[in-house]
Amino acid sequence: MIAAAVPDKVVPKSLDTLRETLERCDREGLKISVEGGKTLSGMGPVLPRADVSLITTGLSAILAHEYQDLTCSAQSGVRVAQLNAALARHGQFIPIDVPLRKKATIGGSLAAGWPGPRRHMYGRARDFVIGSQVALADGTLANAGGMVVKNVSGYDMSKLYIGSFGTLAIFTQLNFKTVPLPKMRRAMIAPLPEATRARAIERIASLAVPPAAAFCVEGFGKNVDGADDIDGRVLLYFEGTEELLERATLDTRSALGKAGVPETTIVDTGAAESLDRTIDACIANKRGRSITYRLFGSPGTAEERAERMRDACNRHELFTDVLFDVMNGDVFVRASERDASHFGAKIETCHAELRELEPRCTIVAGDSAARASFEAWGAVPPAIEKMRAMKARFDPHGTLNPGRFIGGI
Repeated sequence: MIAAAVPDKVVPKSLDTLRETLERCDREGLKISVEGGKTLSGMGPVLPRADVSLITTGLSAILAHEYQDLTCSAQSGVRVAQLNAALARHGQFIPIDVPLRKKATIGGSLAAGWPGPRRHMYGRARDFVIGSQVALADGTLANAGGMVVKNVSGYDMSKLYIGSFGTLAIFTQLNFKTVPLPKMRRAMIAPLPEATRARAIERIASLAVPPAAAFCVEGFGKNVDGADDIDGRVLLYFEGTEELLERATLDTRSALGKAGVPETTIVDTGAAESLDRTIDACIANKRGRSITYRLFGSPGTAEERAERMRDACNRHELFTDVLFDVMNGDVFVRASERDASHFGAKIETCHAELRELEPRCTIVAGDSAARASFEAWGAVPPAIEKMRAMKARFDPHGTLNPGRFIGGI
């Protein structure tokens, strides 16, 4: 009897189905595209269609919440917002700050290694992972860590898979430590008059009560709360007790006032949603006529790097929206045009100049046809050969997400 062909789209709802699909594809030489919520699909290169799309959203069970021990466990297809809503019933959460968290899966978010804006306060999402289960390319299940906070001796294999974009293995389960929910959240939003941004940034960096997240923004219209003045606007998010937030509010208003910022809007109801919208803006896409670049670096150089990239885009007569993280130094610049055909003609030369200015800037959003010819990840890191050797060891047939990661891994 001839076996039926593997469907070109598989949404496994059990580990057995997942394992069987992987084992067969690996044996038959079929290439697999691994998908979660597809919220970060704009990162990395445009790839030819794989033989099989394996979608993890069917693995959607929250397995355990040991709230007295501040730990939890969930399958990889659970949405980030869904998991935190369940944890909130016992006054806990995990600071996984990713765009579109109502759609984003925990497995995809960790596989992409997206660094959240509250990491200077809580740490990265990877720091909360205490255990995992993954499916290797041949269908083997591998476990690491467990359900207690201090349980790893030797190599913490969970960390190896985080940020590897599903090229080494597929997350099936993740165990986390949790933290208590803040009692209050507050947003403070202020337009920045001309020549005030640098002073405002300096004052924010020296606040006695640092914000959980802080951004300077130019543009992004309705994607981000507030309205621009000449130097854009600043958005700050605070978390903690009522007393702490009152002190932070007084200090921040005073600091911004001394920087020449005359008015600040306070938002309590909806502060968390405001932060979500700001994070979502990092990958907000104008259909066929925009590309968004991200560049890491120190907080002290964020404004300079943002201005350098913005000015390069403007030299090519492209519109720009700019967002940079005051606390961590991440810079996002979206280049766009009103017409997709005009955008395609301009972005080719603009992209080349951006890469000369900032070789390590990466593409995180944009579906323009022009980007198919771009190297999305930027300069290849010195460790690339070790990374390729790791891929060959874990996935010798190149079954999982081929070409998805840096250097064509």
